[in-house]
Amino acid sequence: MNIERVEVLAVAPQVQKFTWSHDIPEQHMTNTIVRIFTDEGLEGVGGVSNYTSYDFDRYTTETMRHLIPALVGKDPFAREQIWNALWSRVFPYPPQSLAAIDIALWDLFGKHANQPIHQLLGGAQQRIQAYASTPLFDDIPAYLEFIQDMLDQGFRAIKFHCWCLPEKDRALVRAARKEFPDEGIEFMLDVENNYDWQQSLEMAKELTDLGFTWFEAPLMDFDLEGYRKLTARSDVPIIPSGNWIQDLPAYEHALQSHCWSRARTDVTVCGGFTPAKKYMALVEAAGMPCEVMSWGNTLISSANLNLMLGTGMSSYFEQPVPYEPYEYGMQETIRTGDDGFITAPQGPGLGYAIDWEAMQAAVIHRLDSRDLF
Repeated sequence: MNIERVEVLAVAPQVQKFTWSHDIPEQHMTNTIVRIFTDEGLEGVGGVSNYTSYDFDRYTTETMRHLIPALVGKDPFAREQIWNALWSRVFPYPPQSLAAIDIALWDLFGKHANQPIHQLLGGAQQRIQAYASTPLFDDIPAYLEFIQDMLDQGFRAIKFHCWCLPEKDRALVRAARKEFPDEGIEFMLDVENNYDWQQSLEMAKELTDLGFTWFEAPLMDFDLEGYRKLTARSDVPIIPSGNWIQDLPAYEHALQSHCWSRARTDVTVCGGFTPAKKYMALVEAAGMPCEVMSWGNTLISSANLNLMLGTGMSSYFEQPVPYEPYEYGMQETIRTGDDGFITAPQGPGLGYAIDWEAMQAAVIHRLDSRDLF
């Protein structure tokens, strides 16, 4: 079997937009999709989400203009060989470009094997608890109303994206715990790398007193020394954003430096399933969980869900809410059950069917290998 054709689509639906910090405008979320077709009629699909200010992203699609010619004619099952051949040793490509291709190759392999990817990765579990991952709201009453709505739907864990201003954030977490004191309701706080070290330490103490499950992204991911000191002095678990360390040796160094209480990564950030397996092996050797991200469009969430279920090293699935903006272009979607859990997809590959008519209707940029050479 050989790769016969590759198509890349930048899908930009007009759906509700959100932000996650006081200083970031509402984000345009582009779903960049790779379709890999073989000479035996199999198709693999992979996608990544891009979040950009003021307009939709086209650069991820354009980056693949330089990668597509290297795919045509190759054996689609030689995933490790293909990934290494595409990885640049001089000037790096965006990891999302490599990830979308690699995810599509794994999806194709799963369809060939008639198995979901989580089974191919080990099949460690068939369901996982979800937490509702909020956007930024205008005020505390809006958060409290949203928390109640999520609890009514079955969630027992909620992560706040907030203003990323310490005093306002402190008022939010206090109000949330006062309104919902039940120890069975878990809260997390994500401040998007916005705090300095002293602000982080003070908030960590506050979250410890309030019984929060973790404190996410207080510092820039590269501030390993700051994280090491903060983790050593905090009782609430500390985790990074997981977006910035995109190199395997650097990730291993961070783990060995005891920077975090729990690790974090994302299939679309680290370059696909092929390197993600290695990231997870390093985390397992370090003896900690890996709270894999799954924020974004359904294709992105499905890739990370398969990684979580395959390896069994994550405590929670990050469910982006409200649901609908992230579900555009899908016939099947990922939704948390009324028991607060996500169940494993049963279909082969990524496991979720796509509405190609809807996807095509929202395409703003396209590449096709038949037009490139």
